[in-house]
Amino acid sequence: MVLALQQRPCCCTTTARADLRQGAHTRLLTRAALARPEGQKSDTGLSKQGRVALAGLAAALTLASTPHLCSARAVLPPIDQDPKRCERAYVGNTIGQANAVADKLLDLRKCNFKDADLSKKVLSGALISESDVSGANLREAVLTKAYAAKSDFTGADLTNAVVDRVDFRKANLKNVKFKNTVVTGSVFEDANLEGAVFEDALIGREDVKKLCLNPSLQGEARQDVGCRTK
Repeated sequence: MVLALQQRPCCCTTTARADLRQGAHTRLLTRAALARPEGQKSDTGLSKQGRVALAGLAAALTLASTPHLCSARAVLPPIDQDPKRCERAYVGNTIGQANAVADKLLDLRKCNFKDADLSKKVLSGALISESDVSGANLREAVLTKAYAAKSDFTGADLTNAVVDRVDFRKANLKNVKFKNTVVTGSVFEDANLEGAVFEDALIGREDVKKLCLNPSLQGEARQDVGCRTK
């Protein structure tokens, strides 16, 4: 089961609107694939199972190719009431590591991970907003499509981690180590990057532009990111 955040577009570009239309078309294809009775084949000769697999592949390709919506506002589900939900971070997602596919939403909002050892954990698709992750060991962790807005990552170590399409909006990333980290398609809007280290980080071209626009990114970090000198 794919668990994704709903997003409301605001002032989106033509490209973003096109991506939204593509996503809607994919959903229609999925419904059509499921509509026929079990065992009945479509005009293409595919069984229902084949159509489901094909529709799933189309959905995955759409998600993988769609960038963050500009100024999009996430609509989050209610916080999971499971008293042990925060402990799931130490297990992480065990399936669908690359594309945030999971059998259950990884809800880590408002959890305390201060100085926690989350190294090599797969936190793909996790809701980890408004949490204390300060000083945490996230070396080699996978954070694909994680929603980490307004969280405190002060002094966290993300060396060799995968920071792919992560939303760090208004997060405190002071003194975070992004050494040799893969940074692609992520949001750093209004994030505090004071003292952050990007040594040898592999940063996407668009991410470089966004990072360099953040006034809290200063000194050697700007050089490591690849910002042009003023």
